[in-house]
Amino acid sequence: MKKFMDEHFLLNTATAQRLYHDYARDMPIIDYHCHLPPAQIAADTQFENITQAWLYGDHYKWRAMRTNGVHESFCTGNRSDWEKFEKWAATVPYTLRNPLYHWTHLELQRYFDVNDILSSKSAAAIFKATNEQLQSSAYSTRNLLRKMNVAVVCTTDDPADTLEHHRQLKEDGFEIPILPAFRPDMAMNVDDPAKYNQYLTRLEKASGITIRTYNDLLDALKNRHDFFASMGCSVSDHGIEEIYAEDFLEKEIDAIFLKVRGNNVLTVAEARQFKSALLLQLAEWDWEKGWVQQYHLGALRNNNSRMMRLLGPDTGWDSIGDFSQARALARFLDRLDSQDKLARTILYNLNPADNELMATMIGNFNDGSVAGKVQFGSAWWFLDQKDGMTRQLNALSNMGLISRFVGMLTDSRSFLSYPRHEYFRRLVCDLFGQEVESGELPNDVEWIGKVIQDICYYNAQQYFNWKPSEQQARIEVI
Repeated sequence: MKKFMDEHFLLNTATAQRLYHDYARDMPIIDYHCHLPPAQIAADTQFENITQAWLYGDHYKWRAMRTNGVHESFCTGNRSDWEKFEKWAATVPYTLRNPLYHWTHLELQRYFDVNDILSSKSAAAIFKATNEQLQSSAYSTRNLLRKMNVAVVCTTDDPADTLEHHRQLKEDGFEIPILPAFRPDMAMNVDDPAKYNQYLTRLEKASGITIRTYNDLLDALKNRHDFFASMGCSVSDHGIEEIYAEDFLEKEIDAIFLKVRGNNVLTVAEARQFKSALLLQLAEWDWEKGWVQQYHLGALRNNNSRMMRLLGPDTGWDSIGDFSQARALARFLDRLDSQDKLARTILYNLNPADNELMATMIGNFNDGSVAGKVQFGSAWWFLDQKDGMTRQLNALSNMGLISRFVGMLTDSRSFLSYPRHEYFRRLVCDLFGQEVESGELPNDVEWIGKVIQDICYYNAQQYFNWKPSEQQARIEVI
């Protein structure tokens, strides 16, 4: 019987072990999509205790705790940090076969050298041991990134954000580039006129442009798109249910915008037309600047209306959606490609039923101009676990080129999430190692090791054109 989570965790053959330990393990990390708070990096925050570092904002853990019968006061409420940690520790033994069980113990091992199993019995000792270490400056946010060999971090930022913390990090000379990503979801979300108009007030303040018409909106967004570029941004991101690719006329979009600007509710058809027009314009700006555009598709968000009213979004009430993706996605990409305005594109899929759809869709628009120009992105959110990642890797292997894949990201709000890259790398090495030993792949460990290093690091470095020292120099201190 193998020891639980030893050095050969998830590596089921000697070849897989060699591939991981000799080729994958020590590669730097490019985290090209995450939700880390730039303010905490700029302040070089030190967490008072592991609850603050681990449980604040982590809706993955909150969902598990609620499912285990833990009261909301221990998740998002005003209970003490020890009480919250104690309830999480009591929940962990019930997370067997959930990725949280592996992630929890990987994080305890890699950051704190704690190899005990977390439970109610061990909670007090682990709380004390981790909190003592967190008091050291070695556990500040910047040093946590250094500890995990992170080479680049790309945060997720609204067009109305000032990016003041990114500026501070540049001025401080922090050697790990912390780059913004342009995420204009709120500029597209016309379904709630009151909230939309409140957002436009923020956008007016950030851009210095009064927004009365649709052209004014475009001017304001272009102003922010340009500003983000001046701050080193070269990536956009969209978190939407599906791609919008309806037909529209400019005069129709002008009228729709005036309607929502007047606090009037749009029809479903009008909202889809508006989102189609704006999504297309944003994609053209990305192409003009040579950015990479990312589309996170398929989440059905905020399903529990009662808890949405109480806690707001991103608190753990979302699920996989069953949207029809193929036709509109093909139409959208084709509109851009037919005008030679299709930027490098990453498509993230949340419904595993659509894996093969996405894996074949990217092949329609890989035109030979850039290796892996259109990517089937890493297994995302509910799918970034052993089965979900394996299924995504297999679909991409079967219908595309896994060797050109840009690899893993954290998609996390936690500074303790970087062992997810290790988890991914072990799974990749295990897949290749098993097929070498079964005779399905040649026993050319040197070449396969190179391919694995490309997936872990070099493909993303080349795809995003991020060379850390050079990228820092690109940011203009205005």
